[in-house]
Amino acid sequence: MRVLRLWPLLFMLVSTVCTASVRHNALRPERDLLSTGERQIFRPAVRDARFQDIPHTSARSRCEDTEPPQALATPSPLLVALEEPAVTVSFIVGTDGKVHSPLILLGDDPRGNRLVLDAVRHWRYRPATCNGVPTEVEGKVQFSRR
Repeated sequence: MRVLRLWPLLFMLVSTVCTASVRHNALRPERDLLSTGERQIFRPAVRDARFQDIPHTSARSRCEDTEPPQALATPSPLLVALEEPAVTVSFIVGTDGKVHSPLILLGDDPRGNRLVLDAVRHWRYRPATCNGVPTEVEGKVQFSRR
């Protein structure tokens, strides 16, 4: 008796799943065209990073064993392909591994500059070390499209 009550529910579930899979496959070419178009408009930026120790005026000894910061999370900004060819940003990687004081050194497009600054502010690093002690370093990154 209970089995007979469940048949309509089972039938509805199977028909819904079959219909959804047919619709999903029918829309696939449109989604592929959209993603191809998006890839042509937006490209992830290629970056070149350099780090330098920040000179301190304190009387601490010179670093004998230095380790540069290690990137933990550095998502790339999506830049429009028709904008300027390069954007250079400078920032400080603090002892907490967060990016502080990002500054655009080279870049003429305000929208592209804003996208780069927003992305760089969310970057996280394992801090640089000087004799095993976390220290601040200055980083410069150039974003370009190739």
